[in-house]
Amino acid sequence: MSSPPGHIGNLTSEQEAKLRQLWLTVLTHFGVKNPDPTVTVASLAPPAAEVEQHKPAPAKKGFWGRKKEEPAPASAGGIDASDDKYGQVKEFYQVLEKYSPELIRDAFWTMAKADNPDTLALRFLRARKWDVNKALVMMVSTLQWRKFDFKVDDDVLFRGEGGALADSESTDAAVKKEGNDFLTQLRLGKSFMHGIDKQGRPISYIRVRLHHGGDQTVKSIEQFTVHMIETSRLCLKHPVETGTILFDMTGFTLANMDYHPVKFIIKAFEANYPESLGAILIHKAPWIFQGVWKIIKGWLDPVVAAKVHFTNDLAQLEDFIDRKQIIKELGGEEDWEYKYIEPRAGEDDLLKDTAGAAKVKEAREKLATEFENLTIQWINVKGGAGSAELYEKREQVAAALAANYWDLDPYIRARSTYDRSGIISKGGVIDFYPEQSRHTKTNGHALSEKTPAARTGAHLTSVDQVE
Repeated sequence: MSSPPGHIGNLTSEQEAKLRQLWLTVLTHFGVKNPDPTVTVASLAPPAAEVEQHKPAPAKKGFWGRKKEEPAPASAGGIDASDDKYGQVKEFYQVLEKYSPELIRDAFWTMAKADNPDTLALRFLRARKWDVNKALVMMVSTLQWRKFDFKVDDDVLFRGEGGALADSESTDAAVKKEGNDFLTQLRLGKSFMHGIDKQGRPISYIRVRLHHGGDQTVKSIEQFTVHMIETSRLCLKHPVETGTILFDMTGFTLANMDYHPVKFIIKAFEANYPESLGAILIHKAPWIFQGVWKIIKGWLDPVVAAKVHFTNDLAQLEDFIDRKQIIKELGGEEDWEYKYIEPRAGEDDLLKDTAGAAKVKEAREKLATEFENLTIQWINVKGGAGSAELYEKREQVAAALAANYWDLDPYIRARSTYDRSGIISKGGVIDFYPEQSRHTKTNGHALSEKTPAARTGAHLTSVDQVE
């Protein structure tokens, strides 16, 4: 499977120049100094003729309307209110004012996990149409949300399902309810991840009929949602960088409609998980959903709205998912049903091993520093054989960072039902069909992520939309 345009391995020279510009700006905000003062964001800009070829409309004045000797201004100029749906410019300034470069840097490398750092940077560039200014603002705002607002890594993932189970046994009524509400959603299977679509993207199912506003607290719903997104993110393997969400509307009534979680999901993907959605399938929506959809569609960014497809039967669903991999609950041929596997005693013991975690984190810090230094060298070379050699070295360090993350993973992330079922295994081995891998063979190979099971298919653009 080849990389799509604008991704690693398939960048135009202009896009590569934008990537260099973003890295120079980001590293400066991390406190990483460039030893060559002649290299500035402006000096890294692609030739005017090339920009004109790829971007018919002139860019708004932003960071780059400054003197050349200023390498990385800490400004959000060029972004007006119409560009800033979620108030990220304000958050950008707040982060730079409140937190040190070292803390911002740490938040970035924590967010990176097993991702290639270039993959992460390119997500923000594509989401902001290659505007480096806007990409930086979005990235810093996302770091603020993850590290300081929602505490994605320090709370949601670190405590996870085991933490929720402990909370459910608390003598504090409020804590007990939060724990029970988080686990209830898992036990019900309100949402779960299973299998892949024809593009090899992991599928997250949402059974809307199981949701009733007020049954669970807002906090538990939001934490459950982020936990699902983050778990799905761990299952992405290059060149697959997005997931599919399937809303199963079977049995939907207006009693199941709750706008707050919908708004939360929309904001999460538009503001904090850029370029992470491959497709949204709304399956078997009844006629009463038409009015609801008109409201929701008005909240969506046009790019996200274009990824929404309505399917009414098995044949239409098969446009996106192989019939053999459509679960029987939806009329497909896969004899599988969701069952939650409860936390096991001792599975999270490594979360308490601070000495072991520190050792792996020390190795990660060295790799991150090496990647940053190589990136500065790559930025300064700007093309030629030396640039290609440096880029290859960066790729090798990026691979080492990914391997290091999986060494660190059991020290910083509580186990999930997807670890217990075998979808996520030690070392980051991902098998989307662990039961089939154990019990069946296809052409002599286990049907798993390590074989062509992550099969490709023609990308179908749309089905009839609900008006």
